[in-house]
Amino acid sequence: MNGFQIALAVLLLVCVLVGTLPVFNTAFQFLVLPFHAVKNHYRRAAPFTPNVAVIVPAWNEGLVIGASIDRLLTLDYPEDKLRIFVVDDASTDDTPDVVLARAAQHPGRVVHLRREVGGEGKAHTLNHGISKVLAEPWAEAVLIMDADVIFAHDSLGKLTRHLADERVGAVTAYIAEGSADRNYLTRFIGIEYVIAQLAARRAQNVLGAVACLAGGAQLHSRANLEAIGGRIPTGTLAEDTMTTFESQLTGRKMVFEPHAVVLAEEPRTVDALWKQRLRWARGNVQLTSIYKRLWFRPSRTHKLGSIPFGVAWFSILLLPAFLVLSAAALFALLLLHSDIAESVFRFMWIVAACTYMYSILFAVQLDPRTARHSWREALLFPGLGAMVIMAVALFPGVTDAALTEWFGRLTPGDRFVTSSILYLWGPLSLLGAWLARWVERFTGGKFVAGLLIYVCGYGSLLCAITVDSYIKEWRRADASWVKTEKVGRVVS
Repeated sequence: MNGFQIALAVLLLVCVLVGTLPVFNTAFQFLVLPFHAVKNHYRRAAPFTPNVAVIVPAWNEGLVIGASIDRLLTLDYPEDKLRIFVVDDASTDDTPDVVLARAAQHPGRVVHLRREVGGEGKAHTLNHGISKVLAEPWAEAVLIMDADVIFAHDSLGKLTRHLADERVGAVTAYIAEGSADRNYLTRFIGIEYVIAQLAARRAQNVLGAVACLAGGAQLHSRANLEAIGGRIPTGTLAEDTMTTFESQLTGRKMVFEPHAVVLAEEPRTVDALWKQRLRWARGNVQLTSIYKRLWFRPSRTHKLGSIPFGVAWFSILLLPAFLVLSAAALFALLLLHSDIAESVFRFMWIVAACTYMYSILFAVQLDPRTARHSWREALLFPGLGAMVIMAVALFPGVTDAALTEWFGRLTPGDRFVTSSILYLWGPLSLLGAWLARWVERFTGGKFVAGLLIYVCGYGSLLCAITVDSYIKEWRRADASWVKTEKVGRVVS
């Protein structure tokens, strides 16, 4: 190669390396994770039972709100220290009747707050309840939850114990997928939550910065809510994440409590999941711009500006861009010099395979219940296509022998086509995930959609949704809050 080709090859190698940043970030997160056994908040936690006001936003939640209230009333927590405020966002179903019936049975413990004009979004609904609660001196802590979630009996006490430390502003629980009638998608979501919460948020505890207090279960001290203005920030689709950021900017500590379990009902179709995660992804894009002066600027007050937190944030937010960059650079390297491309390809996918095996084996041990129900989805989380590519990278001799036995001696043209598909699998899997949403609407389409997700990978589905969030934000599409429909399938 001449000087120009060498320089171009080096540039492409750098692009491939940058494109694999999310893989190295995942490896780093799981290497940090074991330190949670020694670096955690439990030494400062203590039995603590403050007066807790539970705020439940509800719009047309008649199918689920009753069970949620009933579970809250039976929590292992002093009765005189727990009050439930259901903020009825102008519901048109039987939500008011269900709540009022509980209020009549438990006067003073269950309160119905009605908004006559609703539809402004979850943050506005929550703020209506928060303003009522903070107007009285009784509440020492505020638990914000979703109308459909079911708390484990001992979960609230496990959350409140962290508020014994005045430095802690808020605590979040582990939201686990708890549908009684699971399908392939809810099982994938279950594994996702193990990785994204039980694993990743433990690592965030160690590093000192939490990205998001789960919207379905976040416990705030009264002082924390008052410090951020006594309200949940509005104007974004990720009000829970923005609340988390604002709380940490005041200097207060956020804690993830992995042993406080809250069961939630999750979408059963690709389209429903797409709509839910599109809202989350668009919210994160919005927050990235809102806090643009925060990134990679370390502070003594908080850890949000730390390099590890910034790398973790952008590794997720820009994952599709990293995926396309590494694939494009690798393909260009194939056109320029196939021998170098093959070595880089093998290195990249061997690292990915080792990270995948280590992270999955570690993660499933954190929640054996989910692992038992979803072991196939844990195994196929990156997709059957990616697993085949990992095998090719790990055992190239075996792969070549098998291809020769099945198809005969491959010509250079055959090898180029095969290599191109392998090198461009990342972007191709995004298209496959996008196709899954499209085919799902047709007769028999749900089966085909599930097959595509298993082949292309659940991660590719989330990446495709992130790409859609880029497009929607760029086009400034309608950003109204879209409710995820729940029908009460949670196992109590």
